Amino acid sequence: MCAYVLVAEDDPKQAELLRRYLEREGHEVRVVHDGRSAIDEARQGDPALVLLDVMMPKVDGLDVCRVLRAESDLPILMLTARSTEDDLLLGLDLGADDYMTKPYSPRELMARVRTLLRRTGRAPETGRLFRAGDLVVDPVRHTVTVAGTPVDCTLAEFRIVETLAAEPERVFTRKQLLERVHGFDRFITERTVDVHVMNLRKKIEPEPRRPSRLLTVYGVGYKLTQA
Repeated sequence: MCAYVLVAEDDPKQAELLRRYLEREGHEVRVVHDGRSAIDEARQGDPALVLLDVMMPKVDGLDVCRVLRAESDLPILMLTARSTEDDLLLGLDLGADDYMTKPYSPRELMARVRTLLRRTGRAPETGRLFRAGDLVVDPVRHTVTVAGTPVDCTLAEFRIVETLAAEPERVFTRKQLLERVHGFDRFITERTVDVHVMNLRKKIEPEPRRPSRLLTVYGVGYKLTQA
């Protein structure tokens, strides 16, 4: 799947490495070296994906993410040398679809790029739907609806709700959901699942503070109800 990918990275050597790996997979790549340029190019160039470094001049990556997410559902993969859990949670809470810490495996990075780009690929007309009450997940079209109303999910949120909707009433542990969303990244902890769930509840629950669809099973994890 070839696409236009925007790389926002202030380190010239790192940016060139990303360009080479992406172009090797057939993608068209545009590189910028500061946050202001990243915002301008994302608005004007309409990329399919942004690889976004956190530490950048003029406007940092977190603010870039905040601006872009407020304007569109453009997939964003954040890259950073910061490996603390708080930094990770902040990036995800701002709407990043995925997050990798430096140094990272280029092969794993390309695998995550492919996963994110599937959101913009052409989908077949038919496919199995997952239902949990009035919540419907279409894995092929990559859509979520509640009572017929579309729900805009990040990739991580979609993976969680897809996993839960495929087996309604089954309780999934945080570890199981974490592996579904982020694989086995050693820098990501189970607490990130709680952030994704909190954000999902804001989108699918009539009263997020009193959830009726996405329930916590204390001491175990989460489940979607059929009610």
